[in-house]
Amino acid sequence: MLDQSHQPEPLPKARVSRRTLLAATAVASAVVTAGAAPAVAGSTQPRPDRDARLKRLIARMSLEQKVGQLFVHWFSGNDAHNPAPNHAADNLARTGYRTPAEIVKAYHLGGVIYFGWSSNVTNPRQLGGLSNDLQKAALSQPNSVPLVVSIDQEHGGIVTRVGLPATQLPGAMALGASGSRSDARTAAYIAGTELAAIGINENYAPVADVNVNPANPVIGVRSFGSDPKAAARLVAAQVDGYQSARVAACAKHFPGHGDTGTDSHTDLPVITHTREEWERLDAPPFRAAIKAGIDSIMTAHLQVAALDPSNDPATLSKPIITGILREELGFDGVIVTDALNMTGVRTKYGDDRIPVLALKAGVDQLLFPFNLPVAWNAVVKAVRDGELTEARIEESVLRILRLKEKHGLLKDPLVSLSRLDRVVGNRKHRAVADRISDETTTLLVNQGGALPLSKRRQKNVLVVGMNPTSPTGTDRPATTVVSDTLSGLGFTPTALGFPRDVPLTPAAIDSAVAAASGRDAIVVLTQNVGATSPQRTLVSRLVATGVPVVHLAVGNPYDIAQLSGVAASVASYGWTEVEVRSAARAIAGKVDPEGKLPVPVLRADNPAQALYPVGHGLSYDD
Repeated sequence: MLDQSHQPEPLPKARVSRRTLLAATAVASAVVTAGAAPAVAGSTQPRPDRDARLKRLIARMSLEQKVGQLFVHWFSGNDAHNPAPNHAADNLARTGYRTPAEIVKAYHLGGVIYFGWSSNVTNPRQLGGLSNDLQKAALSQPNSVPLVVSIDQEHGGIVTRVGLPATQLPGAMALGASGSRSDARTAAYIAGTELAAIGINENYAPVADVNVNPANPVIGVRSFGSDPKAAARLVAAQVDGYQSARVAACAKHFPGHGDTGTDSHTDLPVITHTREEWERLDAPPFRAAIKAGIDSIMTAHLQVAALDPSNDPATLSKPIITGILREELGFDGVIVTDALNMTGVRTKYGDDRIPVLALKAGVDQLLFPFNLPVAWNAVVKAVRDGELTEARIEESVLRILRLKEKHGLLKDPLVSLSRLDRVVGNRKHRAVADRISDETTTLLVNQGGALPLSKRRQKNVLVVGMNPTSPTGTDRPATTVVSDTLSGLGFTPTALGFPRDVPLTPAAIDSAVAAASGRDAIVVLTQNVGATSPQRTLVSRLVATGVPVVHLAVGNPYDIAQLSGVAASVASYGWTEVEVRSAARAIAGKVDPEGKLPVPVLRADNPAQALYPVGHGLSYDD
C-alpha cells in the first residue's frame, strides 16, 4: 500500500442519480447560456465572453481541484464502483483507492484514459455505462466539472482499444495508400461518432509523425507516410472528421517521432534533424492540424538538439513547447504530455519533478504519471512553495475547460445507452469502412499476371503465415480472415497460421511446406520481416515447392525487400479484419487494388536506393 501521506483525504462512497448529477452541474452548466454557439461549432481559442464565465468557475475551485483538472489518469477494471478484487487491489496499491470512482473524486481528476490491458474495455455498451458512472463521480462534489474521457483509437493493427462490434477502420498508413482526404475524414467521422456515443470525448489521434525512417520501431504504419505534404493533408482531414463528430482530436507526437530508431517507451530517442530539416519534414502535419483548428496536441519524449540544445525531452522543454508550439506555431489549444510513465521522459528527472517541469515548459494536461500520488502532490507543493504560480495552473485549467465546453461536456456529459446500441457498429458504418479499406490495398509485384487468382484454375489455395495478435482481442486470426473471404468468393482454401508472438520454428516451416503439396496457389502472410527473420525461410521454402506464391504483408510494407521469388506481393498495412478482408478481395479479383505506396520500400542490399518508390502501386489494368 502507498504511504497515506501521498494521498488526499479519503472520500465517502457515493452513488449519484441523474437528477442529482444535473443539480451538481448547475455551476458548470451556467457557462452554456442562451445564444451561445453550439458545442460542435465552438472553439478552444480565447473568446472574452465565454472565458469570463469559465474564469468564474475556476475562481470557485480549490487549489486541489485546479491541480486535479491537469491530470488524465488510468485505472484497473471495467466497473466504476465494483471492480474485480484483483483490479481493486491494483488500484489501491497504485493510488491508495480501490475503485475508479474513488480515484476520480480523491484526485479531482480532469480526465481519464481507457486501455485494453488495464481491463477497462469489455464492449461498447459496458464502456458507455462506465463513462456515465465516472462522469457522475466527477460531478458529485461542489464546483466539480465533467471529465475528458480519452482513448488511443488510431485504428489499424497496432493501436486500437475498442474492438468489435464497434466499426473497425483502416489505419493511418492504409489511408495514406489511398491518399483520399475525403476517405480520411469519413473514417475519422465514423470513429468519432462511435466514440462519442460510448462517452469518449477525446481521441489521441491522428498521428502526425512523418515516417521517414523505415526502421522506426514505434511509429511505422501508425503514420500516414513519408511525404510531409501528403501526411499534412490527411492529418487536417482527420481533425475535421473527429471534431465534426464532437470528439476532440489530438495530433501526436510533437515535435515529430517519425525519424527515430528508438522506442520512447523504453529509452530516450534522439532526433538529429537540423532546424531546416525539422521545418521541412516534421512540422507540416502539425501546422496543418493547427490550421484545421485542432483541440489538442501531444508531446513526444525525445531529444531534438536543433530545437533545444539542453537536450531535455521535448515534453519538458520550454523552448520547444512554449517557444515553438505556442509562440511560433500559434497553438493555444490544450497541450497534453505523452504518458509520463514512459522511460523516455524518466531518464533524467524523478517522478516528482517531471510533472512540475512539464507545466513549466508549457503543457496543460499530465497524462498517466508513473505514480499519481507523487505527481499530484508534487504539483500542489510546487504551487504552495512558489515554484509554480496559481495563475499558471489556472491558465491550463482554462484551456481544458474551453475544450470541455466546446464538446458539450459542461452541459450534459452523459450518453444514452439506447442510442449507443443504434450507432456503434451499425450496418452503414461497417459498409463504408469496407469501401474505404478496399481502396487502400497496394499491389507491389505481379509477375506474369499472377493476380488475380482464378477460382477456376487456382481453386485449391493454401493460406499460411503469421497471425499477429489482435490489438483488441476481437479480430479473428488474419489467415482465417483471408481463408474465409476466399471461400466466400468461390475458392477452396485451407488456413495454417502461426502466432506472431511465438518463434517460427523449423518444424512449423516444415508443416507449411508439407501443406503446400498439391495446392494450386499459396497465399503467405508476413509481418515486419527482418534480415534474420525465419519468415524469410518460410517464404523461400514455399517458393521452392513450385506452387505460385502470393505474398501479403500485413504490417509494414517493407517486407518485400527481404523476399524473392514470389509471383505477387500485396500490402494491407495492417492485420485487422477490415484491412485483411480487403486484401483477400483484391487477391481474388473482387476489387482492383488501388493503393499507392505512401512510403518508399528500400533495397535490402542497398538502403540508399528505392526498390519501389513512393507512389508505386500496380492495378489489374496495368
